[in-house]
Amino acid sequence: MNKKTLPLLSTLSLALMLALQPAQAQTATEQELLRRVDQLAAELNKLRAELAQVQQQRAAEAAKPVAPPSLPPAFAEAERPAAAPATVLSGYAELNYNRPTKNSKDAQADLRRLVLGYQHRFDEKTKVVTEIEVEHAVASADDAGEVAIEQAYVEHQFHPNWAVRGGLFLVPMGLINENHEPTAYYGVERNFVETAIIPSTWREGGIQLVGQLDSGWTLQGGISTGFDLNKWDAGSSEGRESPLGAIHQEMALARSRDLSFFGAANYRGIPGLLLGGSIFTGQATHKQQANESRITLWDLHARWTPGAWDLSALYSRGTISNTAALNLPLVGGDSLIPSRFDGAYVQAAYKLWEQGSYVLKPFVRWERFNTAAAYADLGAGLTPEVLAAEQVYTLGANFEFAPGVVLKADVQRFKQNKDQNRLNLGLGWSF
Repeated sequence: MNKKTLPLLSTLSLALMLALQPAQAQTATEQELLRRVDQLAAELNKLRAELAQVQQQRAAEAAKPVAPPSLPPAFAEAERPAAAPATVLSGYAELNYNRPTKNSKDAQADLRRLVLGYQHRFDEKTKVVTEIEVEHAVASADDAGEVAIEQAYVEHQFHPNWAVRGGLFLVPMGLINENHEPTAYYGVERNFVETAIIPSTWREGGIQLVGQLDSGWTLQGGISTGFDLNKWDAGSSEGRESPLGAIHQEMALARSRDLSFFGAANYRGIPGLLLGGSIFTGQATHKQQANESRITLWDLHARWTPGAWDLSALYSRGTISNTAALNLPLVGGDSLIPSRFDGAYVQAAYKLWEQGSYVLKPFVRWERFNTAAAYADLGAGLTPEVLAAEQVYTLGANFEFAPGVVLKADVQRFKQNKDQNRLNLGLGWSF
């Protein structure tokens, strides 16, 4: 209570007591008492007004936001949340050892590939992705090694669900072409279907639309460079090993008179399940010959990971049109252009043991592929014999002993070419 209030209240109390005394005991006139009561009432009203004003000021001060205490510059910087790095480095590598069962003298060890890349984000919607690859450790005019750009594209997110890519990118086909790091697949070597039929790692230059839909669908499609049938060498075995691998261009001075079109759809709306398919098609002679030819490749694939299991399957088929006219000048060569090639595999892996960062996953895979399943008719004595489909059984295990690092071992048995039976060992990493 205000100190001014005490004497005023005392005086008011005294006046009231006097007013209540008998008339003969009063020492002041009635008028004087009334005047003093009115004066005291006025003072009391004034005190009430002052008290109300003080209460309003206190309420206003309590409603003001309290500013945090200022910090020295060094401490203030530490209090701010760390921003995501604009540039991120990445890479992967695989070192392989292959020992043929029947011809151990042909055993070899190889730094199969080492890839270094980076992603740089210009803003929250735009980034660049690049990777450079060195194969077989040494690249020179006298060595088997190769230096290649695996990816170099810009991606811009123009909608929460849609982005556009432009540059050199991996073609969205199969299960491992876009995800081909050694930690992403089973076995020391990549499976034959996705190397001999789908020429992983396969990249083209162009423009691509990518959609990530809320329903679980990922849609991709675009226009790109394609294959060049003018590169076919009938005197080489490369076409028998991989028809499209022999004529891909990798955007190295790529002929692009004829462009190709591609599309892919993958569904991940059910946890643990992936279902998808893709297609790639385009003319491949680029007006360098009188005869035109279209190459079309498509695939269907599935992957299911219930619990500790990892199950997958894939089928791919390719066709090349008008090969009769293209092959006539090549008659007599060891390897003519096939009109059809295809392959399929099924694979099962199981997480057998896990402790801390150690994970052991044995697996088994069966695959069947044919790089020359059919030839166009050239006439009696000229049409090549189709190749027998090769079947390969692979039994092995992946052992992850640190995040992103894997040891691999497997044995492979070939049904047709038994000289290829072998033991494989590998070390790989990815970050």
